[in-house]
Amino acid sequence: MKPRVMIVEDEEALTTLLRYNLEAEGYEVEAVVRGDEAEIRLRESPPDLLLLDWMLPGVSGIEICRRLRTRRETELLPIIMLTARGEEGERIRGLATGADDYVVKPFSVPELLARVRALLRRVKPEHVSRTLKAGDIELDRENRRVRRHAREVHLGPTEFRLLEFLMQSAGRVFTREQLLDGVWGRDVYVDERTVDVHVGRLRKAINRGRKPDPIRTVRGAGYSFDETFARQQ
Repeated sequence: MKPRVMIVEDEEALTTLLRYNLEAEGYEVEAVVRGDEAEIRLRESPPDLLLLDWMLPGVSGIEICRRLRTRRETELLPIIMLTARGEEGERIRGLATGADDYVVKPFSVPELLARVRALLRRVKPEHVSRTLKAGDIELDRENRRVRRHAREVHLGPTEFRLLEFLMQSAGRVFTREQLLDGVWGRDVYVDERTVDVHVGRLRKAINRGRKPDPIRTVRGAGYSFDETFARQQ
C-alpha cells in the first residue's frame, strides 16, 4: 500500500506544490487547511507521516503537535514542522514539543522529500523502497549507486536525482518546468535548457554500448521514463 502523508497547511500554492511532488513520489496525500479540522481527521484516520505548518487558523500547529504526543495512537506519528520561524529558540521549541524534524520556509522541495523518505525509512521502513528497478537498471537510493546489467553507471548528483525522479513516476510526462521544480527546487534559478543538457548527460551515461534508451522525449511536452521499459527487457 502507498504510504499516506497528511499536509496541514493554509498556503494554497504551497499545498498544491507539495501534493504534486509527493504524489509523483508515490505517496497518497490528504491536505487540510485548518488546525481544528486537522485534529478531527487525525483522530479518525492517522496518516503515516504528517507535514504540519506552525501557524494555522483554528488551532496552531505547535499545539496540535503537543496534543498528538499525549495520545497513545499518535505518540509515535512522524511529524515534520513547516514554518517561517528560523530562530534557534523556535526550532528548539518545535523539536521539544515533539516534532521529528523542522523545515524553515522557503525550503527546497527535493530536500523536503529526502527528509520525508529518511524519516519514514527510520520509523516505517516497510513503506520506503530503497531501490528502484526497471528492466536491467537498478537505482540504489541509500548508497546513491546505479547499475545497468551488473555494470556500475557513474552519474553526477544532478543526473542521479533526475533519473530517480523519472523512475519513481514511470510513464508520467514531466515538462521541463516540472523537472526543474522536482529536481533542482524552486529556490534555484536555472534555465529550462539546463534540463536538456542533463538529460543528454544521463542518456550518455546509462545507454553506453547501444543499450535501449529508457528515457522518452515527448515532443512539445518534455520527458518521461518509458513505462514499458521493464517489460521490454
